[in-house]
Amino acid sequence: MPTQPTVALIGTMDTKGAEYAWLADRVRSHGAEALTIDVGTFSDAAADVSAHDVAAAAGHDLDALRASGDRGAAMEAMAAGVAAVVVDLYEQGRVDGVLAVGGSGGSSVASRAMQALPVGAPKLLVSTMASGDVSPYVGESDVTLVYSVVDVAGINSVSEQVFGNAVAAVVAMAGEHRAHRTQARAGGAHRPLVGLSMFGLTTPAVDEARAELVELGYEPLVFHATGAGGRALEKLARDGRLAGVLDLTTTELADDLVGGVLSAGPHRLEAAGQEGVPQVVSLGALDMVNFGPRATVPARFDDRTFVVHNPTVTLMRTTPEENAELGRRIAAKLGAARGPVTLLLPLRGVSGIDADGEPFRDEAADAALFGALREGLAGSDVEVVDVDAHLNDPGFGRDAARRLHALVAQHD
Repeated sequence: MPTQPTVALIGTMDTKGAEYAWLADRVRSHGAEALTIDVGTFSDAAADVSAHDVAAAAGHDLDALRASGDRGAAMEAMAAGVAAVVVDLYEQGRVDGVLAVGGSGGSSVASRAMQALPVGAPKLLVSTMASGDVSPYVGESDVTLVYSVVDVAGINSVSEQVFGNAVAAVVAMAGEHRAHRTQARAGGAHRPLVGLSMFGLTTPAVDEARAELVELGYEPLVFHATGAGGRALEKLARDGRLAGVLDLTTTELADDLVGGVLSAGPHRLEAAGQEGVPQVVSLGALDMVNFGPRATVPARFDDRTFVVHNPTVTLMRTTPEENAELGRRIAAKLGAARGPVTLLLPLRGVSGIDADGEPFRDEAADAALFGALREGLAGSDVEVVDVDAHLNDPGFGRDAARRLHALVAQHD
């Protein structure tokens, strides 16, 4: 195994061959190895991993993809194939970082491979698309994006600077990452990781839980429940990085149900259960749906209760009917979990503004949530605990952390 880092270069060598040859030379000039991966559907270029190999990794024959004439299907096949190839190379220790340059098509294919890699693995994408909505290219991963400024069409005085900076950056990142992985393989112990979900209005509980987890010997990772944060938490659980999940703030499910702007998608609160990761779950901020500035809230909600949290965030109180449906959905997710689960019901309120005297206090709505959960989890293996306290009351977060510690210890 070489001592220097190896950077995988993912590109459509049929149309960007000259640019990738330049990138490979520049990678080597920085003292790293370059490993080229061709994702060009009509390419027969010489590469370390050919386009035929990439298609085969997704279970396709490249000649058949070419003959079909369906560019979209071919690009999807190459995206799936390169993701499988890059993950395999990374797990073998043959790749320490990934770099790609391209337009919309090349970026979509390369970013699939980048998103498949674990968080922390260096991934840098130079794209003509990087100055607009970049969420399709980033997903819930830590992809570094650089706007190409000019199109990826030859090496000129501008692209030489932009691409050169990208090469220098990814080589440096790959070197650091390789050293970190080498140290970890040599037995560098780390504290077990625990994922926590937090919102501004559940911060006291999560801060208390985080402090307790540190005392118990864990490294807590806090995810802001903004949609992307929830998806990132799910990814780490799915990747096997977490010893446990303390999911006190499940508010993103309310946005998914009602149509708010901070949804993490329909599969939030599923990955840990599917992977058998111990979980302690609560109902933080399920009293609210998030929108942008007040003027952007759809008119159909005009009769609802709102709190303008700040000029760019408007909160809307969930109704008893919505809370009952949330309870049913959460019960179904937790009931299907393959690992141990404890659900804590904070009977005196689920957020900083769902408390006595606060604008979102609605005991009927909370009761509908609690009732649906109790009914949906009756007879299941999920432990349901009524807590006669507010979610942010002193002791709630600490108790949740201790309960998770007990589940993790039993699970081990």
